[in-house]
Amino acid sequence: MENLPEDLKTCKEISAATSSNLSRKSGFLCRWIEPILDAICERLRQKTYIKEGTTLYEGGFVTKMVFIVRGKMESTGEDGNVVTLSEGDVCGEELLTWCLEPSSLNGDARTRGKPGYKLVCKTTVKCLSNVEAFVLRAADLEEITTLFAGFFRNHRVQMAIRHESPFG
Repeated sequence: MENLPEDLKTCKEISAATSSNLSRKSGFLCRWIEPILDAICERLRQKTYIKEGTTLYEGGFVTKMVFIVRGKMESTGEDGNVVTLSEGDVCGEELLTWCLEPSSLNGDARTRGKPGYKLVCKTTVKCLSNVEAFVLRAADLEEITTLFAGFFRNHRVQMAIRHESPFG
């Protein structure tokens, strides 16, 4: 957060500045149109995770996407594959695919709207250092994908999400 311009005063301004930087580094966000990025920025929440803490865990629910601003995390897949995440990386990306195509990940699409129905995590993400991040909650992402359903239904957009996200 120290590298942000000093004249930024609101959370929205900080979120916009940071997510703009993240979107340039992450192919995951670079194809999104400006109104969608604005909607995401409006809903981002600043969060600090403590070293050795667990952000997501295998078998738990994916309740958020975490956009790493500073620090390092380690993601361990159910296959034992370990990936180090750092500035500009995102964890919980599978939540976007789930919001767009619930039947492909969770079987019956009719259960998505039922209370308590959530995506089960297939990885464990731990902090290797203190991590500064922005978080987008599942409910906020669902709202965004509903608001911009036409954009997300576009075949090229869906293909980009599938091919750029390791979870697609």
